[in-house]
Amino acid sequence: MQLLNFMIGEWIGTSKIYENGVVTQEGSAYEKISYDLDKNILVIELNTEMLQLHTIIYYDEKDSTYYYYPFSKRGVNRYPAEFKNGQLIVNSNDTRRFIFRSTSDGGFQEYGEQFIDGKWTKYFEDTFINSQ
Repeated sequence: MQLLNFMIGEWIGTSKIYENGVVTQEGSAYEKISYDLDKNILVIELNTEMLQLHTIIYYDEKDSTYYYYPFSKRGVNRYPAEFKNGQLIVNSNDTRRFIFRSTSDGGFQEYGEQFIDGKWTKYFEDTFINSQ
């Protein structure tokens, strides 16, 4: 779980939704990320004007896989994830993924991509700076 330390903090920023490479919605975003259960899980509380999520990330040592559990008003899902090249990559299915990474200015970014016509295309992006 220590590989995910870059995500810890209280973050403020902007959430954008893309369609065909064009921003169609934009709004403010807040995200609080912290460890719980003696650093065995990571808890993400995301609030944007378009989406509220409560997410748990857990690393299963038996199968060497992170699991991403997003809870919303509609329910919960479970997606496998991997830490690769300094990023946490969550694969929601064969054609959608979410990527969490730190930015060069000390910020934090989460974005989603979908595989369309043989290439990965961004469909949302949340960009944050630390609010502390």
